[in-house]
Amino acid sequence: MSGYSVTQFIILAVVIALFYWLSRSFSQNQHTYSKSQFSGFKLTKENLAYSELGLFVALSAKVAKADGRVDELEAELVSNMFSDISALFPNPEATKKMLKEIFDEEKNAPHNIDPVAQALYKALESDPHKRQKMMEFLIHLSYIDGTLSHSEEEMLRVIAKHLHFSEADFASMLERFGSHHRHSVKESSIDQAYTLLGLTPHATNDEIKKAYRALVREYHPDIIKSQGASDEYLKEATEKVQDINAAYEMIKKSRGM
Repeated sequence: MSGYSVTQFIILAVVIALFYWLSRSFSQNQHTYSKSQFSGFKLTKENLAYSELGLFVALSAKVAKADGRVDELEAELVSNMFSDISALFPNPEATKKMLKEIFDEEKNAPHNIDPVAQALYKALESDPHKRQKMMEFLIHLSYIDGTLSHSEEEMLRVIAKHLHFSEADFASMLERFGSHHRHSVKESSIDQAYTLLGLTPHATNDEIKKAYRALVREYHPDIIKSQGASDEYLKEATEKVQDINAAYEMIKKSRGM
């Protein structure tokens, strides 16, 4: 995932916009998670790891690391995902810490993908809609750098098989995402890039990273439940995130960050 062009990096924003659509789909089909579902959950790392959300985090870790490394934007989105999930539990901070540990362990254990995917299928056997949405999320995550590598596609194919999707269904999901992926994008000037991040050219590298992460956090999609956003808001958010990512990549390239 190294050596991005500006165009590739801006396209990542399209992926983020799709996460909004994903979360809204959960709500519209009454598959949202709620705090009440986890009020009596006995929080241990083992229990969390074998829950459907823990298994989903494990698969997300494997997909994120499929091509060798977890890049900066992936890490930011995953961190936000931890916040979304942990907010459902009575002890969010302890939950988030455990989720990070699960992610870190699972990203370096690609060879147990079969039992993890099989366990997720067993947990969601009666909920094909949720299985589909989780599969789509993993496909979106694999495209986060603007391309789908061979290793990522093969890992997704294995997961899809264990989640009981046919090869035709899997191919259809890939194509459906690919059609969204082919968007033209607009570049901005370096001065506009600093302005968009609320900075000046005198900002330090740390200040730039902090501003970028804050903006990603502000506009990141909640994959656990719908935010009740209108289509117009989602359109505006999509455009905003496109600009944020384009600006950040342009500044990074200009500074050699």
